[in-house]
Amino acid sequence: MAKAIMVQGTMSNSGKSFVAAGLCRIFRDAGYSVAPFKSQNMALNSFITREGLEMGRAQVMQAEAAGIEPSVLMNPILLKPTSDKGSQVIVKGEVLGTMGAWDYYEYKNKLRGVVEESYAELASQYDVIVIEGAGSPAEINLRDGDFVNMGMAKIARAPVLLVGDIDRGGVFASVYGTIKLLEPDEQSMFKGVIINKFRGDPDILRPGLGTLEKLTGVPVLGVVPMLDLDLDDEDSLAQRMEKPSGEGLVDVAVIRLPHISNFTDFNVLSRIEGVSVRYVRGADRLGAPDMVILPGTKNTMGDLKWLKESGMEGAIKALAAQGVSVAGVCGGYQMLGVKLRDPDGVEEGGELSGLGLLPAETDFLDDKVRTRVTGEVLPQVGEWAMLSGTKFEGYEIHMGRTSLLPGAAPFAKLSNGREDGAVCGGVFGSYVHGLMDGALAAEVAKLLLKKAGCAPGKVEVPDDAEYKRGQYGLLADGLRGALDMKALYRILEEGLG
Repeated sequence: MAKAIMVQGTMSNSGKSFVAAGLCRIFRDAGYSVAPFKSQNMALNSFITREGLEMGRAQVMQAEAAGIEPSVLMNPILLKPTSDKGSQVIVKGEVLGTMGAWDYYEYKNKLRGVVEESYAELASQYDVIVIEGAGSPAEINLRDGDFVNMGMAKIARAPVLLVGDIDRGGVFASVYGTIKLLEPDEQSMFKGVIINKFRGDPDILRPGLGTLEKLTGVPVLGVVPMLDLDLDDEDSLAQRMEKPSGEGLVDVAVIRLPHISNFTDFNVLSRIEGVSVRYVRGADRLGAPDMVILPGTKNTMGDLKWLKESGMEGAIKALAAQGVSVAGVCGGYQMLGVKLRDPDGVEEGGELSGLGLLPAETDFLDDKVRTRVTGEVLPQVGEWAMLSGTKFEGYEIHMGRTSLLPGAAPFAKLSNGREDGAVCGGVFGSYVHGLMDGALAAEVAKLLLKKAGCAPGKVEVPDDAEYKRGQYGLLADGLRGALDMKALYRILEEGLG
């Protein structure tokens, strides 16, 4: 059975996902076979495995850091919020159904066996399992039946590292409060504290760290600086959502929908020299971009209503009328059509008119499409002719079927023989997540640079796998330089004793 170590956080977005990924790479480099595990993930950023099963993207990122193929064993339960009070529940990659928060709270004990079995199977295959918690273990209203934080640590007999985010302020109080709100037997399971996202001289912290150790009885393993890394983020709290990717000759505006999903679809585009990608929430912030992208969403109908009510719909249509390029992926593609129908209440029920930028109609169906695909952009005319013949690969996750109307042409042909997406004038849409993870991103960048009056020349797109390997290496180096590595390995070897 594998050795286990667990990474918990004082709050969401404390950096525990990245710390867990860094530990995966560190232990892999040390010669261990290592895998990540998170019993329950709440996120809209998901991924489709080779078997056609859905899992959280954070564990995909950690699996990449460990140099292994992602598996739903690493994330047996995924909750994808559809509203403020409900989520689609996905168990071992398959949709169980949509539940309200209280309904799921009452149901979740039935899933403990799934978690225990998934963990046991994974632990039988690897030397080390790096487990990630969710939110904070000090959410004491959720203690009963917990199998996500301390409950999961007990299942795995895993020593716990607690990550606190000093960048938000109040890190000493949050670390102390998190530990002291738990029962004495649970407090004893904490074997180290990691102060994360620090800017400045760590010597300034030393008096406070000493006091924290005395008050909690838990040693501080180190102070991790704010690392400048480009890794796939778990959710829309990500830093990249708050600031542009850099100064560019062309400006790409991604609409930050309330239920935005798979926003990592555009990470590669942001790495191309001359291209700036920013996420926009208000119509007043849209400005005059060179391209507008409507991303995926877990609630297409609800987010379409938001587009209308916020004034974003009118702003996007005005930009399209001025010749600004517009693209939509998955739910964003559905919104670009003329009509969306949900007769069975798969999302919110009823009908809604879309933005009308693509002659297409979408009907929501109860069955969910989950598949990995490869394809090629069909021969195009006009603005998108530069994309013709470009190959791509990615995956589909959606619950709608879109039919093209006169005036629309299919955007691409998939290797399974199906046509995908639609194109009309300066607007195109596709169901494929990951569409712009390679050559297509380069062609889109060339097109935008040409429209902006720049000579595009050769556009370099970093090899995605090689680029990520480099980032995981930098992450591991950052942790190695900040943490007491002897203490870390001692914690791993000794476990809970």
